[in-house]
Amino acid sequence: MTTTAPTLDSRVIGLAHYAARAVLESVLTRYDLTFQQSVTLRPVAIADAPVERDELVGQVAGSLKVDTADIHDTIEELIGKGLVAAEASLLRVTDSGRGLYAETSAETGQFSARIYAGISTEDRATAGRVLALITKRANAELAALPA
Repeated sequence: MTTTAPTLDSRVIGLAHYAARAVLESVLTRYDLTFQQSVTLRPVAIADAPVERDELVGQVAGSLKVDTADIHDTIEELIGKGLVAAEASLLRVTDSGRGLYAETSAETGQFSARIYAGISTEDRATAGRVLALITKRANAELAALPA
């Protein structure tokens, strides 16, 4: 039986996203970390300097398409876990947060290596360009919707 590749559409993108996210969440669960906590921790963990709270909230809420109050709550959870420290309006990663980020990144990196194995650099670059364009257009459509 011959199968044909599916045409790229929102369903195909969604299925790939949820499959990859399920792999990520299987790792994060072992570290008592949620997906939203992981997404919020990353920019703080990789920053060279403390991160402005409101900028982080805007960035993560915009990326995940969630209410900013949810991200404020997530930041408080990360502070409560000792992964992030707050100094006025600035957030910095703690040693524990940096270590946890490194561990989860290393573990998910192993899965990613297997998932992307055999896909050429050229194909990955093409897919990246197409997905970036779809994201840009979808964000524009979302912004144009009545409030």
